[in-house]
Amino acid sequence: MTRRWWPRGLRIRLLVAFVLVAVTGAGAAAWSGARSASAALVTVTERRLTEAVAGQLNALTPQLTYPPNQAALDRLRAAVGTDTLVTYRALRSAAGDHTALVSDALRDAVRSRDRLSTQRISAGGVPWLLIGTPVMVTAPDGRQTRSGIEVYAVRDLAAVEQQVDGMTRSAARTAALALPLAVLLALSAAGSVLRPVRKLRDTARRLAAGDLDARSPPRGADELADLTVTINQMAGSLQESMAGMRRMQADARRFAADASHELRTPLSTLTAVVEVLASATDGMADDARESAELAITETHRLVRLVDDLMEVSRFDGGTAQLLMEEIDLADAVRDSLRARGWAGRVDLVAPPGTRLRVDRRRLDVIVANLVGNALRHGHPPVRVRITDRPALVSIEVTDRGPGLPGHVLPQVFERFYKHDAARSRTPGSGLGLAIARENARLHGGDLTAGNADGGGARFVLHLPREDT
Repeated sequence: MTRRWWPRGLRIRLLVAFVLVAVTGAGAAAWSGARSASAALVTVTERRLTEAVAGQLNALTPQLTYPPNQAALDRLRAAVGTDTLVTYRALRSAAGDHTALVSDALRDAVRSRDRLSTQRISAGGVPWLLIGTPVMVTAPDGRQTRSGIEVYAVRDLAAVEQQVDGMTRSAARTAALALPLAVLLALSAAGSVLRPVRKLRDTARRLAAGDLDARSPPRGADELADLTVTINQMAGSLQESMAGMRRMQADARRFAADASHELRTPLSTLTAVVEVLASATDGMADDARESAELAITETHRLVRLVDDLMEVSRFDGGTAQLLMEEIDLADAVRDSLRARGWAGRVDLVAPPGTRLRVDRRRLDVIVANLVGNALRHGHPPVRVRITDRPALVSIEVTDRGPGLPGHVLPQVFERFYKHDAARSRTPGSGLGLAIARENARLHGGDLTAGNADGGGARFVLHLPREDT
């Protein structure tokens, strides 16, 4: 289906609508005035011509003898003027080239009525007025009877038509002259209407950009002023809500940081006790050894959680720092795998001699999180591939597991997020991937998640290359 064109901008639409209304109104008024003046002009001209014919006949008919002869008809025709036809039974007196325009309809009207009749016709592109009247004889008692004489006059209306055409052209010029005035008025009206709309738009953009102090002063008492007040109220409510959320977030971060610091000392003591307990489990009964091993596992899990919370609090507080050094990337990844006993379970594909300036400890945290997730939740083979490019270096970790569901991908890097409720008691804290991405961004890079073409999850660490 073909869509009708219509301007999309509000300013253009206001201009077009205003100009159309103004020009249409001016044109209609001018056209109506021209039509009225034209009709009046034609009516006045017709009355003048018919009155002239009637006056000439009234002056001469009392002098006629009845029944008239040819000479009487000729005098009567000469008195009325050129293009006149006078008939009496079989007698005719005609002068002019246009008496043939007298129509049968006019003749019938003259013969059926005792008064003057007119008819407007067009012949050869020229308008004509046909005038026909019977000559009446007045008796001494005042009664009028037909004399049998019929007078027909043909009058040219071309001059009147030219005047009518001039009025029409004048009406068109008036409408055309109204166009620039209408445009100026439309620009003024559109400016007065759209100026507060533009201010509201600018205020909305500032609010969308995060400037919650943005406001628009209301002007006047119309609908736009009401809308401005409503938007200001909305902005105020939003500002209060955001301030409350920021306070809550700050309180939550401060609590996490404070709790993590407060837990470090008792956890250090508890860790020492657990290590002693771990060395003594061989001589314990089965039930006691199982309880001791569970306590050791949960203590280590709690220590990792506190360490992760402290790391997150450093990111939130902006105190995380990089200790940059130039390393061989393949050796660093290989050392991270070997330190955790994963060297035989993970395939490492890396070009030799890939050197990069990074924080070695934070790189180890990223690799450990990605490979650990692949080993726990994916299927072998787990592969780490290093790709060296001129501008950046990529470390890709893939597995052959079920991959990441579509609804998980947008949330996989959120803190404490675990898409499988059955994993709530797994060793992970739910912060590993969030910390890994924060470390990647701290290096000026990024960490992305997706699924490999052949199946399985795919995480890619992008690290920018710096001049060394």
